[in-house]
Amino acid sequence: MFALSVRSIGVVAAALILMANPAIAAETAEGPPNMLSPNIGVMFWTLVIFVMLLVVLSRYAFKPLFAAVEAREKALEDAIEGARRDREESAALLAQQRAQLETARTEAQGIIADSRSTAERMRADLLSQTKQQQAEMIEQARRAIEGEKLNAIADLRREAVDLAIAGASRVIEKNLDSVGNRQIVDDFLASLDGAKGVR
Repeated sequence: MFALSVRSIGVVAAALILMANPAIAAETAEGPPNMLSPNIGVMFWTLVIFVMLLVVLSRYAFKPLFAAVEAREKALEDAIEGARRDREESAALLAQQRAQLETARTEAQGIIADSRSTAERMRADLLSQTKQQQAEMIEQARRAIEGEKLNAIADLRREAVDLAIAGASRVIEKNLDSVGNRQIVDDFLASLDGAKGVR
């Protein structure tokens, strides 16, 4: 459409030049034109050409130019509006991402704190169980030692009783005077000392 309007402008301009040509030729016949003196014919044709050119330009050139300029302005406004919307959306997404990151950081710190407290609890529980097991083992060892001690005492008593019975039987068998009894007890005690040395 713009090419059509340029062609029609060219046609109109050529027609105006052809129409103005006889007036210019008439003036040149009288002599060189005076540029400062007003000439009604030239003014008339200049005004007619200007009005015709203005009508042709307003109809075929200005409308498409204005439409193109308005379309360009609208496209620029739409681009600016789209960029503003995109910037607002990206700012909202950035704020959302920051909030999610902060939430994740808080959750991670909570998980770490929970893990530490759980580890401390487990360590304390294991320490308590170990102490309890140690106490139980010590108590079992103490009971075992006590049992062995009681068994040893019982064995010693039995042996002492056996030895006393054996000594008494010798005394009874050899019922001698007090010197002889004393000798028997001394021998018995010596045999006890010898028996302890053997053990």
